[in-house]
Amino acid sequence: MTRSKIKLGLERLLEENVDVLKDARIGLICNQASVDHSFRHAADMLHEHPDVQLRALFGPQHGIRGDVQDNMIETEHTVDLQTGLPIHSLYSETREPTESMLKDLDILVFDMQDIGCRIYTFAYTMANSMAAAKRFGKKVIVCDRPNPINGVDVAGNVLEPAQASFVGQFAIPTRHGMTLGELALLFNNHFGIACDLEVIRMEGWEREHWLDQTDAPWVMPSPNIPTLDSATVFPGTVHFEGTQLSEGRGTTRPFELVGAPYVDAEQYAGRLNDLHLPGVFFRSCIFRPTFQKHDGVSCGGVQIHVTDRDAFEPVLAGLQMVKVVHDLYPDEFRWKEPPYEYVYDRNPFDVISGTSSIRQAIEEGSSIEALQESWGESLIEFQRIRASHVLY
Repeated sequence: MTRSKIKLGLERLLEENVDVLKDARIGLICNQASVDHSFRHAADMLHEHPDVQLRALFGPQHGIRGDVQDNMIETEHTVDLQTGLPIHSLYSETREPTESMLKDLDILVFDMQDIGCRIYTFAYTMANSMAAAKRFGKKVIVCDRPNPINGVDVAGNVLEPAQASFVGQFAIPTRHGMTLGELALLFNNHFGIACDLEVIRMEGWEREHWLDQTDAPWVMPSPNIPTLDSATVFPGTVHFEGTQLSEGRGTTRPFELVGAPYVDAEQYAGRLNDLHLPGVFFRSCIFRPTFQKHDGVSCGGVQIHVTDRDAFEPVLAGLQMVKVVHDLYPDEFRWKEPPYEYVYDRNPFDVISGTSSIRQAIEEGSSIEALQESWGESLIEFQRIRASHVLY
């Protein structure tokens, strides 16, 4: 397969647009995936550049080096061993930069790899940083990177404001089909953050590109998204975080393996394959997580094998998986209890899905197909709003 050559926003910033950083004190929001094509880290690149005054680093969920595993395991304020710069955690007692963190800075540079799903905290670390920048009179520069699961496909329900959280702040669908740079424009212009924002576009990326159709580097953006396969299924199987089933954390195939000790693997796989969902086969399997849910206990379940990723509909598949296991094992199935991502008073499945209607439909025996149809108008409206914020 011939891979398209692209230039990342980070590379364009330092090679073509570095003048915007001159004479300014810079803070960098990044993590381990903030690398160029040579896998040089953005912090090192900015720190070593003679025309850049890098003063501080800011780390998201999982930390600046991606070593912190789980939800609500807060990362610490510390010092970066490589550069000697302070690291302010934005997944700690605060999830946005404070006035004291920003007082000696002029510009925040944001450079992180997203995975193309609303239910992922990095976009909201970006949004919170933009809001803080607006409040304290700072500029934000977002260095754009590819949507790894393509920038065309849009799917799922649009988040309802009542379910806003750190895994979904704005009314966008589960699979938004945008880059982080485009989301920054959407958050800033449509959702009213209104900070001083500049997006450094990529060169060479096209909307239909999956990440492996480009020469862009892949470093796992968080500990449980090790591969593009994980990112491909994530918009569906992330919903299992809102249940007591394992979503494969503690295995080598997180989000591709789903199961629980009470699940009959053959029965579950058979029911799912009988649905003839496009582009996917569910292989029955037994797995034993080494940490997190059902640690050390054998779980019956399935591994998701995507056979045609262009036909595969991850949100549909994930919700069907939840419904089937709920219907097969009504006495054993349980929704996750709060808290979830700093939300203490709502059902975690509702927080993840961005609505209470999906859980209620599953409990009432309604079809997932009927739910899908009900999302049509809101998706059309989102597509209309999205069209004025895309860059590629």
